[in-house]
Amino acid sequence: MPTPDFRLSRNAFGRLVFAGADGTLHEGVVPVRAFPVSAPETGIALVSADGRELVWIERLTDLPGDLRDLLAEELASREFMPEIRCIREVSTYATPSTWRVETDRGDASFVLRGEEDIRRLTSSTLLIADSHGIQFLIRDIQSLDRHSRRILDRFL
Repeated sequence: MPTPDFRLSRNAFGRLVFAGADGTLHEGVVPVRAFPVSAPETGIALVSADGRELVWIERLTDLPGDLRDLLAEELASREFMPEIRCIREVSTYATPSTWRVETDRGDASFVLRGEEDIRRLTSSTLLIADSHGIQFLIRDIQSLDRHSRRILDRFL
């Protein structure tokens, strides 16, 4: 595993600090995934506080353990995308409607403003935005139970 030509650490305030090969420091660095749903382990950019890309990481698994763990921790704290496992019920099949769902992070309830807030990413993957902008992921429609798929079909 090649050693990266940069260092990454946290400052006293918990913000990421990037140290480039030339010794230049950048505080408030943000990791950004290029494909957060379809390829979360590949294509990660470290972006400075002013929005400039500092380094491109082809694969998270190519990094040394401590650096990989630090980036994974930072990404997890920034990204909140619960994965829907079951649709328990919807208040109405017209929008806006309140959905009660089971996710990988526990039970949740949200308001779907309109059918346009359900985006198809692939033939089997959906992204649903609630009225507050929180994104809920359905990774594979076919993995949902029959009741959930029937509800979902009414909105697609």
